[in-house]
Amino acid sequence: MVEILSPAGVSRARETGALVAEILRTARSRCAVGTNLLEIDRWARDMIVEAGARSCYVDYAPSFGRGPFGHYICTAVNDAVLHGLPHDYALAEGDLLTLDLAVSLEGVAADAAISFVVGESRPPESVAMISATERALSAGIAAAVPGARTGDISHAIGSVLSAAGYPVNTEFGGHGIGSTMHQDPHIANTGRRGRGYKLRPGLLLALEPWVMADTAELVTDADGWTLRSATGCRTAHSEHTIAITDDGAEILTLPR
Repeated sequence: MVEILSPAGVSRARETGALVAEILRTARSRCAVGTNLLEIDRWARDMIVEAGARSCYVDYAPSFGRGPFGHYICTAVNDAVLHGLPHDYALAEGDLLTLDLAVSLEGVAADAAISFVVGESRPPESVAMISATERALSAGIAAAVPGARTGDISHAIGSVLSAAGYPVNTEFGGHGIGSTMHQDPHIANTGRRGRGYKLRPGLLLALEPWVMADTAELVTDADGWTLRSATGCRTAHSEHTIAITDDGAEILTLPR
């Protein structure tokens, strides 16, 4: 199903997006060497509850997971890239951490993800990979204008990732979002211009470029949820929820 929101619905989505951005900003500011992934999950839970919002993850039980997910935020470390299940692990200096969060507030969901290096070290390969996903996300957002098609977004994202030298997996990517977290259309992280669903105002999309340093192949962790690089290489993931407007794309998950 492709859902087109009313102006009132887009207004509510702005509030949800601001909440997602604030929770991610706060969690990132608190993460340090020694922080436990389960502690991050508790932070997310407390902030979601305090805001009167609802987690999109706790009861999430899709066909590809061993559900329900049972936690409030995805925490993916190093070779983990998607659906990272929080567990008893203390962050170490130089870990590459991705936080992915989706919540619903007043009936509208928003979804975002950030990747960053923990501690004071800045491994060049990790910094470059994070930068590539952020630049690809910016390119995808710039391509998301009324009358364009989802393939235009996919092409913009994939062009940046490929130029940076990263293999691109098309199994998981961006998606429509609105009254529920995952909707049509699917937004692959590479594609052809002029193909796919035509964008129009009121459409919300979660765009999420992610890469693995030297492979496009994923493996599922023993927890039944966490997706890791098949080679054990590091990974990165950046995501924003945007609204298509008459003037282009509005990023909803930026901190205020």
